[in-house]
Amino acid sequence: MKKFAVLVLVVAGAWAQAQAQAPTQATAPTPSSPAKKQLVARLLTLQQKAIEQVAQAIVERPALQMMQQASVALQTRVAPDKREAIAKKIQEDINQYAADVGPLAREQAVKLGPSTIGALLDEKFTEAELKELIGIMESPVNHKFAQMAPDFQKALGDQVVAQSKASVEPKVKALEQAIVKHLDLPVVPPAKPASQSLGAPKK
Repeated sequence: MKKFAVLVLVVAGAWAQAQAQAPTQATAPTPSSPAKKQLVARLLTLQQKAIEQVAQAIVERPALQMMQQASVALQTRVAPDKREAIAKKIQEDINQYAADVGPLAREQAVKLGPSTIGALLDEKFTEAELKELIGIMESPVNHKFAQMAPDFQKALGDQVVAQSKASVEPKVKALEQAIVKHLDLPVVPPAKPASQSLGAPKK
């Protein structure tokens, strides 16, 4: 899990706990100070890359959804010999969209960081807690753990795919066919195995 996700969970947990308090038991915000605001700013600097990644994912989400829809259309409405060329053009358009919109979204997210995440950190955390949090994030052990994230993901992902492929793949195909049916598109029959399409060897 990215460091940002951990930070968001921490902040969100504190926020949810505060909201769960009865109106008569509202918790007063922790006092702020110039030193505390500097700690918050330092935390946001440590999290800037992750904040930018979240913004990039947000702007890419609609493009990925459109790509999924286009993939279905390619399989059902486009001749097989034209699919690769059209898919390449669609991918180029999506890449251009991400290149155009991504920097704007990342810049905006960084600007909004102090008034959103920063405000919650300032309100819900004490100066001592912020120092402790920074110490954790800057520790060599945490850096090592963060660098291991791709290895963790690959090790787990490979096994999940291997163990669940037999049961998940038929359901994925069934879902695809159901979506095609809802869209009133022609159903593409599954491709025949190579041994059948080439014909059985003559004896």
